[in-house]
Amino acid sequence: MDRETFHNCCSLVKMPRQSHQQHCSSHFIEYIEREIPYSKFFKNYLIPNQPCMFSKKFTEDWNCRKNWVTADGKPNFQRLLHEFDETPVPVANCSAKEYNSNPKQIMPFKEFIQYWREFIQNGHSSPRGCLYLKDWHMQRTPFHADVFRSYSWSANICGRKKWLLYPPGQEEFLRDCHGNLAYDVTAPVLQDKGLYPQFEEACQPLEIIQEAGEIIFVPSGWHHQVYNLEDTISINHNWLNGCNLDIMWQFLQEELSSVQREIEEWRDTMDTWHQHCQVIMKSCTGIDYGEFASFLKTIASNRMSFLNSCPRNADDCQDLLAKSLFALGPQHAAFDLQRVLHIFESMLSNEDFKRLDPSALSFKPEELLQEIREAVRTIV
Repeated sequence: MDRETFHNCCSLVKMPRQSHQQHCSSHFIEYIEREIPYSKFFKNYLIPNQPCMFSKKFTEDWNCRKNWVTADGKPNFQRLLHEFDETPVPVANCSAKEYNSNPKQIMPFKEFIQYWREFIQNGHSSPRGCLYLKDWHMQRTPFHADVFRSYSWSANICGRKKWLLYPPGQEEFLRDCHGNLAYDVTAPVLQDKGLYPQFEEACQPLEIIQEAGEIIFVPSGWHHQVYNLEDTISINHNWLNGCNLDIMWQFLQEELSSVQREIEEWRDTMDTWHQHCQVIMKSCTGIDYGEFASFLKTIASNRMSFLNSCPRNADDCQDLLAKSLFALGPQHAAFDLQRVLHIFESMLSNEDFKRLDPSALSFKPEELLQEIREAVRTIV
């Protein structure tokens, strides 16, 4: 991130996000055909939370696009088996529904490939249903980032996909009378006003066809449904940074409020009602307020450590700034710290956060805030 981008984006730190409901008519997806500076991507897509599509030029040199794909653009099963063979992988059955998802099983990679080959030979059908290898994590994270309204990019190594994208807030119109999100946004049952009373208020989703080699950027909170139009391999990555920390914090507050409404009738009969609400929320989101605060501290500590390691010599600093156009630099670290500072200030004024047992935190937020202010001051 360059200095100009830093100052422009920091002015947005304490600005509220757009209204809860966003309308599809104001959204479209831009197609990026050539390399753009990170600062431009940051300003045009990360900060405004807008989707975009990168052309296949961005992946043409990837080894997986060369090695995992045959000359005619199909999955190279032989090469994949050579690389992964007995590796256990998670496989979902898309022909079955379990609660509001698909049941999963773990099987050896080679068994899935055998199924896939038979599936193709039988005209893309199988008595075992439509099995889908998904959520195979090459690198584990401490929590499931999808829950936290993370950013996501998805690159098609081969094959084609159709995406249906709803801007943040529109998912509220896709809930049934019990508050559950629709399993399939195209299902005829959504026309039943008794079951889905607000569906007719939902806008038409953005419909996007993703070709082989293209990368789609899906911003935080964009509800989406995806179809593989042919035999497809994709690589996906979810991540978080200073741009969407406020979305995460807002999401957790909404989830806790939902839990509190659900068990409000027991509030006066339980001395530990507030703690139980945190436990229930964690069972749904994977994290509670205390752990989220610790997560923010980890980000802050890493960024402050990075800033402390930055050279003080003017020439060395300019060299680091030039490199930071493609990697974490002092401006980006300072930006993330500004956002963490803003979220912590909000948390300290939140009544539910104030009710946390002090032992739930391994640090004192007030002292951390002072450290962050001093670290940012050296950059600003």
